[in-house]
Amino acid sequence: MTDREEKAKAYFQCDTRDRAIFEAGIKMGTIYHQFVGVPVDLSSVDILERSIERGVLVQPYVESVSVRIDRSHFRSKKDEYDYVSLTGNMLDVTLSIRIDDVRVIAEMRYVKELNYPLMFISGVE
Repeated sequence: MTDREEKAKAYFQCDTRDRAIFEAGIKMGTIYHQFVGVPVDLSSVDILERSIERGVLVQPYVESVSVRIDRSHFRSKKDEYDYVSLTGNMLDVTLSIRIDDVRVIAEMRYVKELNYPLMFISGVE
């Protein structure tokens, strides 16, 4: 552990498991609030998925991330002013956070029964 990590750890009044869950929530909130509203179309959706993944991967403790954008929301453009903006309903994200020997798997996906893009912890190891 680096000196910087040791100093940061002193601020957290919780165990490693709770901190890993907290870190997962931070990453999910970042994805949602940074990217919802971005204009996107079928020609740019792959690039946007990879860009979101790369941006999350540079953050602390991220082990892996997978972003998929639901392409069923796209349609042919009617004219120059017609485009789709990314919404939370279009995001399907899975990420893994690892701190020491704790791994947290977090997900974000649209849950039809809730009519909501739900972020949740799907596993703690």
